[in-house]
Amino acid sequence: MIRLWVPIIARWELILMLRLFKFLDTKGHKPRYGALDIFRFIGPGLLVTVGFIDPGNWASDLSAGADYGYALLWVVTLSTIILILVQHNVAHLGIATGLCLSEAAAIYLKPRYSYILLASAMLASVSTSLAEILGGAIALKMLFSIPIRAGAVLVTIFTLIMLYTNSYRLIEKWIIAFVSVIGLSFLYELSLVDLDWNTAVAGWVTPSFPKGSMIIIMSVLGAVVMPHNLFLHSEIIQSRQWNRMDEKIIKRQLNYEFLDTLLSMIVGWAINSAMILLAAATYFRVKTPVSELEQAGQLLAPLLGNHAMIVFAVALLFSALASSITSGMAAGSIFAGIYKEPYDIKDNHSKIGVGLSLILALGIIFLISNPFKGLILSQMILSIQLPLTIFLQVYLTSSEKVMGKYKNSRLSKITLYSLGIVVTGLNIALVASIF
Repeated sequence: MIRLWVPIIARWELILMLRLFKFLDTKGHKPRYGALDIFRFIGPGLLVTVGFIDPGNWASDLSAGADYGYALLWVVTLSTIILILVQHNVAHLGIATGLCLSEAAAIYLKPRYSYILLASAMLASVSTSLAEILGGAIALKMLFSIPIRAGAVLVTIFTLIMLYTNSYRLIEKWIIAFVSVIGLSFLYELSLVDLDWNTAVAGWVTPSFPKGSMIIIMSVLGAVVMPHNLFLHSEIIQSRQWNRMDEKIIKRQLNYEFLDTLLSMIVGWAINSAMILLAAATYFRVKTPVSELEQAGQLLAPLLGNHAMIVFAVALLFSALASSITSGMAAGSIFAGIYKEPYDIKDNHSKIGVGLSLILALGIIFLISNPFKGLILSQMILSIQLPLTIFLQVYLTSSEKVMGKYKNSRLSKITLYSLGIVVTGLNIALVASIF
């Protein structure tokens, strides 16, 4: 069944991409690049997608599928729509101003406000790195029986080497390769199980609230929009150089960015959906709840064979490594932005930001005795900081002083503030549920 779906999905994505490209060309201007050259602009969105499929999302999605089968697939659809709108908006900031979110905050806010906001963003980055490093350590334990703390050290060293020795373009290629491995791993896992596609399709588009599911619904939705991704996207979108003095080029860049964000978020939607589908077809079928990532991988062995557990652990490892890299990049961008500088790994401020996020996260891992509690702690900190980042973003992108003619329209402003309120409420409710 999977083999029949893959070529259909691939063909549909190509058709959608070409039609969107034609539709988004503004005022009848012919695109400067051919259709295949669109792929030159694909990349920044995939780095953001990594945060959408990090170990924290794995835990939420697997729990959703294990406890409620296909019923909560709609949450992935809704969260993806929210993510597209928010990430698309923050990328506009980078394109229209040439500034990342951190730089813009430092330049346009009073120092006492910008320092507080950006310091809290750095704390959130440390929390994100904590979750990603832990996810990689868990994967190493599953694959090679390496103790959690030793595995955390290995993941941290690998991430630091990647960030300190590679250019952005090379890291982008590594991340695309990592995401490809994750996607192929889940395609393989799904090929081993029998899926009820009719129920799955209904689950993607039909909201339902099974008894006791609200905490998992809030967890899936609340983990989608992450503070570090908002800072990261506004920074890395500028990796595609352009002439900011030419309005036609600016508009073309905005259109290409939307295409990149849309296609990348669809990839994230597919991988998150695959996690729920796998859990629904395995754990839910045998009525086995899932509370930890290591447990989820181990349970696959008796259900699908040892090879399925290995593929699961490999995908988790690549997810953790990729998300650790993007978390470190985001921290470098935030810290450099405090000094009104762009991210540049050759610059000391960017290097310090990267090192602070990853090394502090590793230190915290050595202080906690329960990795699962560490993940909960990290998500709590993210939930508390997220509203600050979202409303900072909407404030800046709605300002004519910051964005000029590219500021948010009244409808966009209302929509984004509403989404910010919804996501904030979900995260507050999630924190409250933990206590």
